[in-house]
Amino acid sequence: MINTRLAVVLSSLVGALLLAATGCSSGAAQAEGTGGVELRLGYFPNLTHAGAIVGVDRGFFAEALGTNVRLSTRSFNAGPAATEAFFAGEIDATFIGPNPTINGFAKSKGQALRVISGATSGGAALVVRAGISTPEDLRGKKVATPQLGNTQDVALRYWLKQHGLRTDTKGGGDVAILPQENSQTLQTFGSGQIDGAWVPEPWATRLVQEAKGTILVDEATLWPGGRFVTTNLIVSTAFLTAHPDVVQRLLTGLVKATDWINANPADAQKVVNAGIEKLTGKPLKDATIAAAWKNLTFTVDPIAASLRESATHAQAVGLLEPVDLTTLYDLAPLNRALTAAGKPEIKE
Repeated sequence: MINTRLAVVLSSLVGALLLAATGCSSGAAQAEGTGGVELRLGYFPNLTHAGAIVGVDRGFFAEALGTNVRLSTRSFNAGPAATEAFFAGEIDATFIGPNPTINGFAKSKGQALRVISGATSGGAALVVRAGISTPEDLRGKKVATPQLGNTQDVALRYWLKQHGLRTDTKGGGDVAILPQENSQTLQTFGSGQIDGAWVPEPWATRLVQEAKGTILVDEATLWPGGRFVTTNLIVSTAFLTAHPDVVQRLLTGLVKATDWINANPADAQKVVNAGIEKLTGKPLKDATIAAAWKNLTFTVDPIAASLRESATHAQAVGLLEPVDLTTLYDLAPLNRALTAAGKPEIKE
């Protein structure tokens, strides 16, 4: 099963969300009553969410959505927290990792959400302290992940399992896995309280640059061609059904934001850093962003094959029951946005 706390929350909220699927979400309905639609969007202060940060802060989303759509945003530290807000009806769409996406889809029996786009590939690593150079060196050690059941948490557990090391959800087993906010992980790693962490960028680079860690596993080396989804964009089926035009316009903005990021990497790094500072109160060092940026690929391709493989990994480590992902993706709005921009469609 998934994170116990999350499971309890989802169980109590799925019914309400599914009832909403028969019509407009409450936020959208209220906004329409005043002559417009409200789109409530979530994202994280991570480099892996650069498309979201640029889309919001450079105005690509607002321009594409138009004056009759009010965009409101909310930031989260990790996927399970965003999923809780999603199921509580507090947001309509969110940028999020593949494993929380799968968990939410499974818990709602495939009814609550759809993946409508990719955002980022790559940008996650296992960073360890000096003296650890093999999986076996982690036996009896403490390793952090952003949150139980999040994408990096599943990646770590599965990698350890492949190397014969047991874990459990309570921090026991051969390797103790501790859920921590990324900012806390930087402190605990630097002070020697933990021995490693599997984290997304920019935190992997920060652990190396600021806490003298070393990369034991670059997750890109574990996937064919180094391509794996780190961040995708999901939307509630209620909102997608009620407002397909708004969803398509949001994706138009994301396509433009992604193109701008890839065409203007230096400027994009500045915009993303300013966005992270706005959300966290602290900017990153220019050297940190420059180093981390090299590990990321910004793309609207959701790289669906990697998400499906992540689902099998989550099942293998006991964090997910078997789930049919046949209806998880709805790329029709994205492909309409791509066609309008003169770009090829993306297939699952």
